[in-house]
Amino acid sequence: MPAPPPAPRLTWWGHTWRFGLAGLVGLVLWSASVLAADDPSTRFSELQTAWAAVVDPVLGLVAFGLTAFRRRWPVPVAVAVTLLSGVSAVAGGAWALALCTLATRRQVREIAPLALLSLLASLAFEGIYPSNQSLPLWVAALVAALVVAVVVAMGSSIGADRARVQSLRDRAETSEREQQARVAAARSAERTRIAREMHDVLAHRISLVAMHAGALSFRDDLPREQQAQVARTIEENAHLALRDLRDVLGVLRAELPDGSLDPERPQPGLADLPDLVAQTRAAGTRVTLEDRCPPDVPPTVGRTVYRVAQEALTNARKHAAGCPVTVSVEGTDGDAVVVEVANPVPVSARSAVPGSGLGLLGLEERVDLLGGRLTHGTERGRFVLRASIPWTA
Repeated sequence: MPAPPPAPRLTWWGHTWRFGLAGLVGLVLWSASVLAADDPSTRFSELQTAWAAVVDPVLGLVAFGLTAFRRRWPVPVAVAVTLLSGVSAVAGGAWALALCTLATRRQVREIAPLALLSLLASLAFEGIYPSNQSLPLWVAALVAALVVAVVVAMGSSIGADRARVQSLRDRAETSEREQQARVAAARSAERTRIAREMHDVLAHRISLVAMHAGALSFRDDLPREQQAQVARTIEENAHLALRDLRDVLGVLRAELPDGSLDPERPQPGLADLPDLVAQTRAAGTRVTLEDRCPPDVPPTVGRTVYRVAQEALTNARKHAAGCPVTVSVEGTDGDAVVVEVANPVPVSARSAVPGSGLGLLGLEERVDLLGGRLTHGTERGRFVLRASIPWTA
């Protein structure tokens, strides 16, 4: 059998009423023994009378002293108190308390030997304090067995209740740990999503700032009007980058009074793709948009298409500056939405803007989560990034 769970700590009142009840039982048994010693019909000897008057209470006090350690050493204390109960009536209450405590552990290998020892102790007690009503040995043994059974049943019932309460407590703690794990997983997923949004949004803006700043440092012969225009473009994109950063990170600290988060800001979708292309054209990249997709595309699919096009345009501006880019989107209801971004392979693949190397990995993960497929590579002198996303994703 598995090891019993540790018994709960008792309050001072719990100790008081237990020892009080055990002391009352011992006092009743001792009073009956003293009255029997004074009865001439019991034929008590002087030794038995002295034993009942002096030795019995002393042994009973010893038994109660041992019972105070029944929770620390349940088996040794129960054995010692049971042996004392065979020669002391006062120890009978301590025996019942010790046996009941042992029975709460519900260990058969402990209870069975002690129950047999208790029967032998009760028979020995009958020999020390004979009754004026002579009962057959088997009747005395049966009565003692019934008493032992009642005490063991009480202890087993208490132990079962404790085990049930402990089981409920363990389930509650396990449920709380699982809830904490789910919350931690949700936080981790949210942070990952925010990191993706930060990359998708900021990489587009910062690449514009870096490209125009590089143009200013390289083309020192530009007229003042063009220099001012480039500077304004840099300023606008820097402000837009800061605004997007605040919007993305705002979900981390925007909490309502009830502890919930503010509604997430609207995410860009397929309808925002022309604005993205217009911003890219304003930055100096020649972009052609071919949109042959119905306007009722699901929001999740439209948002993924937008992010694919945004990342592809950002990469084209980094690694193929000056090359024309073609963005095509097509799809039908019930089939798949295919977005393709292509640009000629530049003569020099050198990029003035450093990249994280994680953009395409993030896109691939986005598309995979929707059950789609992302491919990229060189085809007939062009670099093509193509994503196919199921309409019902």
